[in-house]
Amino acid sequence: MNLPLATQTIEAPPTGLRGIAKDARSLSFWAENAAPVGLVLLTIVFAILSPTFLTLGNIQAMLIAAAVLVILAVAQSYVITTGGIDLSISATMTLGAVGFGLSWQAGLGFWPSALIAILSSGLVGLANGLLIAKGKVTDFIATLGTLSVATGLALILTTGKPIAITSTELLRLTTGTVWIFGFPFLIAAAIAVIFWFVMFRTRFGLHVQAVGGSEEASVANGIKAQRVRIAVYLIAGMLAGLASILLVARVGAAEPAINTSYLLNSIAAVVLGGVALTGGRGKIVGPVLGALLLTALTNGLTLLGVSQFYQPLAVGLVVVLAALLTRFQKK
Repeated sequence: MNLPLATQTIEAPPTGLRGIAKDARSLSFWAENAAPVGLVLLTIVFAILSPTFLTLGNIQAMLIAAAVLVILAVAQSYVITTGGIDLSISATMTLGAVGFGLSWQAGLGFWPSALIAILSSGLVGLANGLLIAKGKVTDFIATLGTLSVATGLALILTTGKPIAITSTELLRLTTGTVWIFGFPFLIAAAIAVIFWFVMFRTRFGLHVQAVGGSEEASVANGIKAQRVRIAVYLIAGMLAGLASILLVARVGAAEPAINTSYLLNSIAAVVLGGVALTGGRGKIVGPVLGALLLTALTNGLTLLGVSQFYQPLAVGLVVVLAALLTRFQKK
């Protein structure tokens, strides 16, 4: 009579383990696909609650609004893939906008001003890379410091006053469309495609992921880890400069005041996109969808008349949930 009981006792644990493994696989699915699943669910909910949410005009407006965040999310993805983080990215974009505004004010024209915006933001990114790779300063402290420096420079150079800009090129950039896709979103989509290719189809992209996975192992295999880190932060800075041009086009002025929501949302988009915060697992499509999700969330809440005070709360709850799910990502 004891034999069947013993047999049952032995067989119970594997059944439990199989159940745990099944739950883990389910959570892993949600962690890997939080952005696309969340975007679909939000679209369905807001489409039901607001008849204007899925109109062509509102979709076009959302895509244009998402363009800046998409570019910043791509930039942040490269940094986070190496196991770092860029807290200065929003201030870097602000400094780029100021560089554009001052250059335009000096009569340099659109293209020289755009180049100066990208280069000035790129210098902040280069400083980040050198501090982290060569100076051995932690990414948190280095980028926190350059955040303050870039913010201070933007305010000093403009005496805290926005620079109004009226430009034919900026007007065309703001109003130009191909069907429902505005030029800003098309530029952001092109950036996403280019940097997806770089990440997953070039040796540099492989090195970025390798450095994030294990810097010691990558160095042992001949990868110049310091150069990779410098390059990644330089890329992030220059992309922030490009985003600053789109921001100036949208606002119609170079604003010296930093918008911290872009910093928080760029990190949030990466988290929602399934990029491992510990590094080593690069993604581009996920963060882009994460940026679209956050834009759709803000837009939908606005259409429903929800106070702007509650919108950061909603975004924060979504991000915290996504961050918890990252614990169950596949290794």
